Amino acid sequence: MLWSDPENEPPKELRDAQQMLRRLGFLMALAMLLAMIVLGVL
Repeated sequence: MLWSDPENEPPKELRDAQQMLRRLGFLMALAMLLAMIVLGVL
């Protein structure tokens, strides 16, 4: 990681981690919605 990197652009690892977290959160929300539907039906 170079000090000359632009300030507004986070390092690749950070971007990957954020993307993974976003995907995880999306999956969690989807799973919770699905669970609520299943529990509501049962």
